Amino acid sequence: MLVSVIMPTYNCQDFITQALDSVLRQSVTDWEIQIVDDCSTDCTAQVIQPYLDSNPNIHYRILPQNSGPAAARTEAIRHATGKYIAFLDSDDIWSPDKLEKQIAFMQKTGAKFSATGYSLMDVDGNGLHIALLPPEKTDYKKMICCSNPIGNLSVMYDQSSLGKFEVPPIKKRNDFALWLQILKKTDYCFGMQELLGTYRVGRADSVSCNKLKQAKYHWQLYRKIERHSLLRSGFEMCCWAFVKETGIGLKKIKI
Repeated sequence: MLVSVIMPTYNCQDFITQALDSVLRQSVTDWEIQIVDDCSTDCTAQVIQPYLDSNPNIHYRILPQNSGPAAARTEAIRHATGKYIAFLDSDDIWSPDKLEKQIAFMQKTGAKFSATGYSLMDVDGNGLHIALLPPEKTDYKKMICCSNPIGNLSVMYDQSSLGKFEVPPIKKRNDFALWLQILKKTDYCFGMQELLGTYRVGRADSVSCNKLKQAKYHWQLYRKIERHSLLRSGFEMCCWAFVKETGIGLKKIKI
């Protein structure tokens, strides 16, 4: 298998088919999708059943209890068989050539870990005419100072070289925590300066929708997950606050 798509989901019956269709439309066809459901209470299972019936490379598992997106991502990674791991949340979508172009980029640059640009849409799928581009190279220090300047839906890493990872068990910013783990095994995340996906903003039940409540999760990440000192963690919290206020890190462009 060339690519394993990691897709955690929770109460996404209105959006998950769009995410799945964006994978089905990929020019690269050697993929599998590992969907892990964090005990949805809506009709997600029924909505995706036709996809499971028609495509044996789409796998669906339900966690035994509601445990958050970190646990769902870890479970999906555990079952992933692809050379490459790619991340796509169940309310986001990819461009049809996303996998093809990103794999070619990684092969050309020798990157083991990469990200792309992406555009923004509202909860109804309307384009917001805004896009974000990652830094061309991001190491561990820059990842923290820029407070995660890459988008989850844009990330791919080489599982055959770097192996599997467990996503640190925090409710918010767990993708950020995972990137830090990956950057302990490879020097850089290489940023592809092309828009290859669309991120949905504004979902009321999204765990990332209330930015004001994220401070405690950043502190938990720096202190408990990364085990940084009080002084260093304080500095990193200041970096997070500065990035939140200024938007530095990801390059924002109008489209």
